[in-house]
Parts: sequence; structure tokens; C-alpha cells
Amino acid sequence: MPAATTEEIMLELVDENGITIGTAEKMSAHQAPGRLHRAFSVFLFDTAGRMLIQQRALGKYHSPGVWSNTCCGHPFPGESPLAAAARRTFEELGVSPALLAEAGTVTYHHPDPASGLVEHEYNHLFAGLLRAEPRPAADEVGAVAFVTPDELAKRHAENPFSAWFMTVLDAARPAIRELTGPSSGW
Repeated sequence: MPAATTEEIMLELVDENGITIGTAEKMSAHQAPGRLHRAFSVFLFDTAGRMLIQQRALGKYHSPGVWSNTCCGHPFPGESPLAAAARRTFEELGVSPALLAEAGTVTYHHPDPASGLVEHEYNHLFAGLLRAEPRPAADEVGAVAFVTPDELAKRHAENPFSAWFMTVLDAARPAIRELTGPSSGW
């Protein structure tokens, strides 16, 4: 019997309008110059309007040890971005959002000089509420923090963040403001 092999993770390749045009293996889609593929980013908030951010685990293949939004990833081919966002939030953080709503889409092309990998993504954005304490998976998440807008600005100035973080946050801000209210400062 042959030795077991690691199963390839496939991603959906998309055109500039987000229409599926094929699939590619995850690592090959991230090789320079990068192939446009479907992704998602989640922003969850507690009842005080603070955003949950995570520090990516040091063992991650891409952008290890940097801070980023609550959760991000890629839907499997044929999986809806909403279902993928809920699935990965539970897999990474051990909690399910109390509410998860669409917050738009954004396309970007961000090379990572440290790894040589490229994030060329058609990203589906989601904002929601969290009513339980995160229980992060150690192989996915190094640390978590709930932050106010001022605390986020301070952390962002002092710590490395993912290359895509500000792009996805800025694109999701209108939905985040609607979710958290005008007094939250987002």
C-alpha cells in the first residue's frame, strides 16, 4: 500500500467580476505573480463594539506571527463564502458568530516580501457579533485581542500586520459602522 500523501487544497480561481473560471492548488495560486482567487475576511465584534483581532500562528505557511482581522481564508470550490467564513471562524477560534453579515467585496494584489507569496484575491467581507470567549486553535492562532479603534491604531503602528489587513478593513468599514453604531468609532 502506498504511503499516505497530503491532500491538495483547491481554491476557486475567479475573473475580475468574481465569476468562477477554474480551480488551482492553494500554494500554486499564491506563487508570484499570483492568480486571482476567491477568499473571505471576517471582522467580529463583542457587545462593547471592540474588534477581535488575531496574531497568526508562527507555523502558518503565509504571514506567520503577524496580526490580522478576526479570521480569513478560502472557500473550497463550490462552498459559499458565508459558509466558509463561519466554518473557518469555528476551526480557528473555537466559536461561532452570533451574527455574520455580508460586508461587500474587495480585490487586491499584495506580495509578501518575507515569503515571496502573493495574495491576489477577490475577497468576500463579513462583519458580525461574537458572544462567546474565543478558544483559539494553537496551530492557527498565536494570540487574540479585543481592541477599540484607538487601540487598533496603536497596535498597527507598533506591530507587524498582514499585508491585506488595511485593505479589507477599509473596504468593510461601512458595514462595520452599521453593525457597531456611530459611537463605536469604526
